[in-house]
Amino acid sequence: MMMNHKEKAEYFHQLHVPRLPLVLFNIWDAGSAKAVAAAGAKAIATGSYSVASAYGYDDGENVPFDTVIANLERIVQATDLPVTVDLERGYGEAAGELAASIERTIRAGAVGCNIEDSLPGNGKLRSVEEQVQRIRQARIAADGQKLPYFINVRSDVFFQGLPAEQNEAILASAIARAQAYAEAGADGIFVPGLADEKLIARLAAASPLPLNLMVNERTPSLKSLAEAGAARLSYGPDPYLRMMKALGAAARDAISIQH
Repeated sequence: MMMNHKEKAEYFHQLHVPRLPLVLFNIWDAGSAKAVAAAGAKAIATGSYSVASAYGYDDGENVPFDTVIANLERIVQATDLPVTVDLERGYGEAAGELAASIERTIRAGAVGCNIEDSLPGNGKLRSVEEQVQRIRQARIAADGQKLPYFINVRSDVFFQGLPAEQNEAILASAIARAQAYAEAGADGIFVPGLADEKLIARLAAASPLPLNLMVNERTPSLKSLAEAGAARLSYGPDPYLRMMKALGAAARDAISIQH
């Protein structure tokens, strides 16, 4: 059934169910969006690393924002599914710039975005107060477009130390940020780097926002992540890296006939 923009946004919200997580196999262009949609996906999500690499840039808001929007428009046109866009740190330090970025993604057809709470350059965390102000500006901008836009705030608390340092203090910080972000108007909390099943369960139980996790070789099985309370599971750059590895292998096989 065809949905209009608002209906897609409402449906996207409904897909975030703890223990029945939305699985997002992240894409980078219209072609990959079509392939993932044909596989049975319920929604489409871009990944910033994958988009940047496909266009020949390093990750970290190095892709010109006009290119990000043009790519988003082609993806939205290629599928009837809801599309959420990875905005990295929001493509704008000033509140007005961030608001303008949100508005442009909505006009391009997105139903939501990811916004990180770390700083450009050094990857350190923004203060809770600063990120709360940014979320509020994003919420005002989205509401001004009269769309139930899904603001998924990525918190990099588990990227501040070594992977083994997944402890009580970091968990407490993640919970505090989830609570503050929820009050500011966020719709979801994305915590990449978290792989300890017990901590995942505790964060899912304590967070007022649906919990989004990054799936990789360190994380428990999809079944275990679901049982721990995840409401959304993302694959980040992994699909792109798999495709590039397969492409390289196929190219080597083809080119080897020359030798």
